[in-house]
Amino acid sequence: MYLKASFRYNADISDIAAYYRLVESYRNELDRVCHKTLLNIGFWTDATRAQKDIVVNHLNERYKNKLALFDPTDEQVLEWVNRFWNEMIAKKTIDRKTMEEKHRLVKADTIKHKEAREIGTEWICANTWNQLQLNELFKTLGWSEEKIQLAMTQVISRAVYPGAEQATSKWIKDNSAICDITGYDIGKITKDKLFQSALDLYQHKAIIEKHLSTTTNELFDLQDRIMLYDLTNTYFEGNKRNSQLAKYGRSKEKRSDAKLVVLAMVINIEGFIKYSAIHEGNYADTSDIKTLIDKLGSNTSTAAKPIVVMDAGIATENNLAILTQQGYKYVVVSRAKIKDYQPVQQGKETYLLTKSKKIIRLSLVKSEKYTDSFLKVESPAKGMKEQGIKNRLEQGYEGQLELIKQSLSKPRGTKK
Repeated sequence: MYLKASFRYNADISDIAAYYRLVESYRNELDRVCHKTLLNIGFWTDATRAQKDIVVNHLNERYKNKLALFDPTDEQVLEWVNRFWNEMIAKKTIDRKTMEEKHRLVKADTIKHKEAREIGTEWICANTWNQLQLNELFKTLGWSEEKIQLAMTQVISRAVYPGAEQATSKWIKDNSAICDITGYDIGKITKDKLFQSALDLYQHKAIIEKHLSTTTNELFDLQDRIMLYDLTNTYFEGNKRNSQLAKYGRSKEKRSDAKLVVLAMVINIEGFIKYSAIHEGNYADTSDIKTLIDKLGSNTSTAAKPIVVMDAGIATENNLAILTQQGYKYVVVSRAKIKDYQPVQQGKETYLLTKSKKIIRLSLVKSEKYTDSFLKVESPAKGMKEQGIKNRLEQGYEGQLELIKQSLSKPRGTKK
């Protein structure tokens, strides 16, 4: 806003004098400059030119919601500023809400940016990397600083954005600030560099796993009392003709047409990996676990040997015998069909409430045929489910028998 003066006859002084208005200029929808009178001040003969300029400046600062560094020292100027401002508000020639939206609010749809990159999750992963002291580990292996930076970039990128090397390299260049954190030159990132870094890391898999196992135990004060061991497999879409590991086997995803690899993993109850391995696709769940036992001995930090937990697919008599020979205790789902068993203590049972609010009954039993201790688990809810499956199978079987019976008496029914 600014002052605009026109000359009129002033009856108080019986002469021509300047008549002042506060005016705002703006552009209309046709891009033409227009003027709007905000306040008719009138004949303003008791103010000097300097005072008028100060009043207008302070009104403009209020209009733009800007705080003045210094309040007017002239009380008369401050009185004019407050009076003119309140008159404009009262006459609604200015709208404070519109001004706040115009001058203070950020319109998100008008923001433009370039070279925007993600950094939050990458920063968390980088701090985890440093807590695990992986830079120090790779220095002991004789790796150069650039090679360590590439490995750090590789691992964090795969954790944040799991994908193939081609997709990962594109993500690093277009979306992530990971190279700003690791210090690796983003211009050198290619899929081939990521391939080679992965091979370099896998070459020292055993050393890295052992380091991570002991370091996580020290960081979180873990004892590794219980180990969970399991196998799974995954299939390849390609034919993998030259692969020594990819073989046809029993796919857990029902892909008998594709070659597989078997993944074995041991974790503690907190979820930290202690040992992992990739086996041939035809590697059976019942294969012996001597390699696992050797790794458990070197990758755990407790003096007492941990309890090994496995499912029935791995708990063969041969595997359990190896665990026993090495002094390990185990908890498994029994593969044996035990019928002649007796309770250890008659009438002593334990009831538990599961997370799904189902009650299960536990009782300790023994069998003269086995030296192991057995826990009998009874679940009424599971019993009802199994009975329902049994009933559906019986009904289906009886229904097919009835169809056969009817076909024997029909002219064109099946007789064989």
